[in-house]
Amino acid sequence: MAPGAGARPAGAPGAAGGVRLAASPGAMGARPAGGPGVGARPGAAPGAAPQSVIAAMNAANQKVTVGIADMKILQGSGEIITYALGSCIGICLWDEPIKLGALIHIMLPLNMEAGRKNTMKYADTGIKETISQLIAKGARKERLVAKIAGGAKMFEVAGDSNLGNIGARNIDSVRMNLRKEGIQILAENVGGSVARTLSFYPATGIGEIRAYGQPVITL
Repeated sequence: MAPGAGARPAGAPGAAGGVRLAASPGAMGARPAGGPGVGARPGAAPGAAPQSVIAAMNAANQKVTVGIADMKILQGSGEIITYALGSCIGICLWDEPIKLGALIHIMLPLNMEAGRKNTMKYADTGIKETISQLIAKGARKERLVAKIAGGAKMFEVAGDSNLGNIGARNIDSVRMNLRKEGIQILAENVGGSVARTLSFYPATGIGEIRAYGQPVITL
């Protein structure tokens, strides 16, 4: 999958596809001598970008943040980002043909709450609910694929290895629940002992992982 157009820093792969405000002669929005530009707004300043170009640029630059025990969906452009993935896991789900993507930030492997209300906090209910919401927006379950990151062992807890390694339990639960739903994991970056920041670009299906003192990893 190629890097996303307009969703990455200048100079990064995919940056060439970004929307340019400065139009060359003859391009949409450029003004022939003595006449208004294509799509120019009455009263707009000379050389001003058409609203369609501005809207496209804003959509490409859209950035939404996923909190802990949270999920967000974007389609076609923009960036979904989540921070502080320690023992938590970020799960990217993507339907390539319609460029529809979601990012979930789960904390724990299994939802045992009474009433099971906080669905995105847990791997089992978070994955299932996100799939349902993606399907409601036009995704087809058989096309969904996943990328995951996180599940670090952040603390040593004497005498209780299970509690101290909740990250490993989260990894196992995420893999098991995705397999149960018939969703293939295309890439993962899990385990270790550092917190991660995960970005996901629905236009391309690419994920990027940042961790302190380490190079950026592309999923």
